[in-house]
Amino acid sequence: MPLAELLGDLVETQDTLFALLECRQEPQHSRRLHFLASVTSGLPAKASRDFAYSHASMLQARTAVLCADRADHNGLRAWLRGLRSMVAYWAGRHAEAARYAEMGIQFAERTTGATSVWLPVSAARAYAALGDAARTLTAVHAAEDAWEQVQPDEMDDLGGICAFNQPRTLYYAADALAWLPEQASEAEGFAARAVEAYSNRHDPSWAFGDQAGAHADLAIARVARRDVEGASEALAPVLDLAPEQRINGIVHFAQRVHQALTRAGLAADAQGLIEQIEDFTTTPLRALPR
Repeated sequence: MPLAELLGDLVETQDTLFALLECRQEPQHSRRLHFLASVTSGLPAKASRDFAYSHASMLQARTAVLCADRADHNGLRAWLRGLRSMVAYWAGRHAEAARYAEMGIQFAERTTGATSVWLPVSAARAYAALGDAARTLTAVHAAEDAWEQVQPDEMDDLGGICAFNQPRTLYYAADALAWLPEQASEAEGFAARAVEAYSNRHDPSWAFGDQAGAHADLAIARVARRDVEGASEALAPVLDLAPEQRINGIVHFAQRVHQALTRAGLAADAQGLIEQIEDFTTTPLRALPR
């Protein structure tokens, strides 16, 4: 759903929870309220990231971490480190993204939820952006292996961005390997599987942002083998997204395809696609009146 449709209810819920926390509570009720307050502070942090406000996002995430500590919930602590890793990754701070993912892994090892998959595959994206192919591949394999031990926890029960699933694993793996030219074939394989996994909009795991990422990664992999037509076909659903859906991550996806084309020396062959990308990125979500 477009972010503007969600923010009002989210802010109202967050205000209600913090108002309740100002009253006297039984310990078990206080712990539960801090858990929910942490989640509803983490979600605005994600929203700020979508608007490309990384500083505000990190501030909101810190509030969420404080509430998670009061709730004493390791799954929540792990999820929030993953969230901060994601914010840093899309802000181009890849070493910081790797550090937060590694911190999260330490908490994820104390829980059974799917954050134990999200953290290593998040680390893989950061390692790949830093050019560390060996650690990238190790982290991707660790994420795949982690699925064998997953038993859903409270975060998974909430669903949405609080949970992690198999399609997102494929997309994150593709996104990591797309950074590494020598892994173009593997990246294309993961991306094609992710595109297929996100083809059903009625699936509970469907998300337009992750679907766009899978298509962009498939385009980048095809650029690596100089298939401009295939890259254009892969990116077409992304370029069709309305401005209300052009969150920061999606704009970055398009820009990465643009960079891949120019670095591969394909600007002349892909002039039409490059112009489409440049037109798309001139009207991101944050440019719209609110």
